[in-house]
Amino acid sequence: MERAASLFLKIETNITRLALWAAIGFLVIAVALAIYQVTTRFAFGRPSTWSEVITRSAMIWSVFLGVAPAFREGTMIALEFIQTALPRRLGHALYQLSMVLTLVFFAILFWQGLAMTERVANQTLAALQISIAWVYAALPVGSVFISIAVLGCMIRAARGDWPRPDGDAPVPTEGQL
Repeated sequence: MERAASLFLKIETNITRLALWAAIGFLVIAVALAIYQVTTRFAFGRPSTWSEVITRSAMIWSVFLGVAPAFREGTMIALEFIQTALPRRLGHALYQLSMVLTLVFFAILFWQGLAMTERVANQTLAALQISIAWVYAALPVGSVFISIAVLGCMIRAARGDWPRPDGDAPVPTEGQL
């Protein structure tokens, strides 16, 4: 079991790194096209008809892919004061419960995002004439990346490496005290 967990964590690290680089790529595209849009609109008085749509789509993809590394690094917003106020064992249990609820949320988002993507497959993006499903696909794809990162967090927490809200070293579990 430990070997499988270690293998999963190695795979999760690489998958989450891929999500991070893809999110950065989409963000760079969004920024470049936003600058292009502003330049064509205000400097030349002829706004681009397609760049705003791609900018918005790239931002959506950037957000959904960027959440996975944020979970992995423990940088998502949380009510950490409750976790630290509790005894370590109970704080750890609360952390794991929050991760389970997060998995449930993203499983629902995956399912509903997939259904929505299928529903809008015949609709096209304005000015581009490509399916809007490419934008909606960010929901199920991002949910998969996020779920993998959250499972990695749960495994690391079970091993005793769960993030301390104050940014110090990981909090040891009872077996490591």
